[in-house]
Amino acid sequence: MLPATTAFLAQHRARRVEVLTERLVATILDANPGYAHRPVVPVDDLRASCHDNVTRVLELLAVEVGAEAEGGSDGPDPYDAARATGRRRAEQGLPLDDVLRSFRLGGRLIWQDLVEEAADDVAADDVRGIGTALWGVVDQTSAAVAAAYHAVETASVRAHEQRRTALWEDLLAGRGVDLVFAAEAARVLDLRATAPCVVVVADPAVDPGSARRAESTLTASGRPSSWVRRAVGLVGVVDVGGPGGHVAAGDVVAAPDLGTALRLLGPGTVGVSPVCAGFAEVEGAFRHALAAQQVGRSRGADVVAFDDVLPDALVLASPDIALRLERRWLGPLLDLPADEGRALLETLEVWVRMGGSTTATAQALPCHRNTVLNRLRRIRQVTGGVVGAATPPVELGLALAAYRLRALG
Repeated sequence: MLPATTAFLAQHRARRVEVLTERLVATILDANPGYAHRPVVPVDDLRASCHDNVTRVLELLAVEVGAEAEGGSDGPDPYDAARATGRRRAEQGLPLDDVLRSFRLGGRLIWQDLVEEAADDVAADDVRGIGTALWGVVDQTSAAVAAAYHAVETASVRAHEQRRTALWEDLLAGRGVDLVFAAEAARVLDLRATAPCVVVVADPAVDPGSARRAESTLTASGRPSSWVRRAVGLVGVVDVGGPGGHVAAGDVVAAPDLGTALRLLGPGTVGVSPVCAGFAEVEGAFRHALAAQQVGRSRGADVVAFDDVLPDALVLASPDIALRLERRWLGPLLDLPADEGRALLETLEVWVRMGGSTTATAQALPCHRNTVLNRLRRIRQVTGGVVGAATPPVELGLALAAYRLRALG
């Protein structure tokens, strides 16, 4: 650069910052709809930002063209104004596109002013060099703005997720009875605190795509939901009293829209609680959904409602009694060699499920009816009469549920 160009840039910066600042403020308010349509940036804030960034861009331009030594600008960070603007606009919620548009507008204004002020005092080659350097500075400054903006966004998302996770933990631990907490949880989770709802527990391995499809299906049917991943699995609260129509306690899985959506959370077992009266009852509903899932997993089922497996859930809730039932009714079968014991126990369980019908048992296993009769005879021989009655005793069914649940681990 010629000495005259160096002198021009220094004089221009000293004389034109205030003029460019006011011009840029007016241009942004007029030509950048984001600032006018979203009144989140006070005019004084905008003016201060424009002043600091115009100053920094002109300082960086002088360094870029060699008219000023590296580090000649005030402060340790030549992009401090750009970073501060990026952080503030992210905190204020102004879209990044609107922020970057303002920097492009600023670059254009500065370039027009430089050309007008240079007139015949600066050689044509130097003017072109200034233009190239200026747009390089604008690009670098815009990059600094974007990086600072994204950093605030990332921190905000992380803080929101941490808050959301903490709310979930407290909700599942029983804090939903606190009206103030329930209101805050409802706001963050975007649910109604007192609406009828069910708690759902799916397998931990449910992939994110399936979870999103299930949530979208529920939303489309007028049943908003919120979900969180925990060690026990994917946990959700589903509003069943909204526009999708109220669902009674016994109809949760039978409701077509709910059943379809929840089956998207497979291939593992999905446990569903009874309908509860809002956040105040979520803690108990969560335990019920976990129990339904465990019982359903032992049966190889896809979606299981707690109300449909109450006997098994009762056994699950009393492990000491369950173990005594198992030993009392099935002990001799459990002491047989593993292969024989498994075959006899499988036959006995199906026989109980089929209400003592040997024909239905043979069809369900499937095997020949004589095979079923031979196995039942062997069971009577080993146990001393467990299958002697025409109708299977309730205790035998509970003992088999205890065996199945224990085998699942």
